[in-house]
Amino acid sequence: MKRFIIFWSVVSLFGTLFFSIASANQDKKLHTKTKISLQLTVKEAAAKALLQNPTLSAFSLDKRIKEAQTLQAGLRPNPRLGIGVDDASGSGKFSGFDRSEITVQLGQLIELGGKRTARVNASRISEKLADWDYSAKRLDVLTEVNKTFIEVLKAQHKVSLSEDLIKLGNQFYNAVSERVRTGKVAQIQKVKASVVLSTFKLDAKKTKMLLEQSRRKLSSTWGSTEPDFLSVVGDLFNISPVPPLETINQKIHETPYLKRWGTLEDKRQAILELEQSKRTPDITLKGGYRRLEQTNDNAITFGVSVPLKFFDRNQGAISEAQNSLAKVKEERRAAKIILKKNFLEAYESLVFAHSQASILHSETIPAAQKSFDGINEGYHFGKFSFLDVLDSQKILFQTKEQYLDALADYHITLAEVNRMTNELISVEIIPGKSVMEKNLNEK
Repeated sequence: MKRFIIFWSVVSLFGTLFFSIASANQDKKLHTKTKISLQLTVKEAAAKALLQNPTLSAFSLDKRIKEAQTLQAGLRPNPRLGIGVDDASGSGKFSGFDRSEITVQLGQLIELGGKRTARVNASRISEKLADWDYSAKRLDVLTEVNKTFIEVLKAQHKVSLSEDLIKLGNQFYNAVSERVRTGKVAQIQKVKASVVLSTFKLDAKKTKMLLEQSRRKLSSTWGSTEPDFLSVVGDLFNISPVPPLETINQKIHETPYLKRWGTLEDKRQAILELEQSKRTPDITLKGGYRRLEQTNDNAITFGVSVPLKFFDRNQGAISEAQNSLAKVKEERRAAKIILKKNFLEAYESLVFAHSQASILHSETIPAAQKSFDGINEGYHFGKFSFLDVLDSQKILFQTKEQYLDALADYHITLAEVNRMTNELISVEIIPGKSVMEKNLNEK
């Protein structure tokens, strides 16, 4: 008995150690996985949106709906079975079923004029139209992901900038306090510096609130109400020269936004052909068996029925289809004009944003930084006033904010331009810090 107890004690001890190690490894893996999921790249965000965006999923189901409609359009009409009893359950010699005639007849509608072929053709074109609609929506979703990703990235940099402003405000407050202590300036300047520092802290809270709103907006692109990431990783400061207009101008004709109009025109033409085919009357073939109870005889019946197209020759539906075809041609022309106009406006905005960001980085920010450094240093020696320092500090950080806005405008406008030129991943944001970002943080 003692040996048995000792044996199970040893087994329990090793078992406990084994499960503890396994649990620790599992927790380590879970922790690692959670840590990885804290940061999000633009490609990861795009992949999540393509898989989980509810609107995009609805468009993919529309393709299946069109396929089912094509299947239904190609089916032949069902035959009709008819059973009739004549001369039964009457009065006199027609009472009962002794003199009745029972007819069992089978009828089949034969479609003429190519109606079934025209139906299938129109339905298959609808499938192509659904494909273009899905492609267009896919571009819209990817563009929205890129734009909101840029907004989150910009908000993150603005939070960092507001924190730097608070640090600078603390340093300035300490400098003013020292000058008050030594009697070089009045006590009221310390109060003013405290008010300015409080304003910086309030602005920082607002910036963090805007960051949270941007994070939720990004997570909504894949159907999530709350973000499952803490930050995004990308290089907002990486901008490339804008390509010449001539090299990308023709690409707008290859986008699903325009190509769907050609398919829609084909569909209206197919509907017109379908309505025209309905002018040809269909025939119904009938055949069956008849039982004559009075003479105890059997007979075969057959016949043909054809509708006479005296009044309704489908002329109203044909006219409607003709006008619909003419309408879609004009709508196609209008869509081309609008898309071309929007593309040129987006391209001009892209050129302006690139120019603005370049000038701010190479000229404006260095000048504002030099001015602030000189005035801030001169304040310690009494060469400049309290207001001079505040003005130079305000100009410097407003310039840095303008730079972040210009960079974000560049990437957002690039996403819009690439949407209209059929680029699926509109903005390629390279992870890591660029030289421009390092320079901004160092200044």
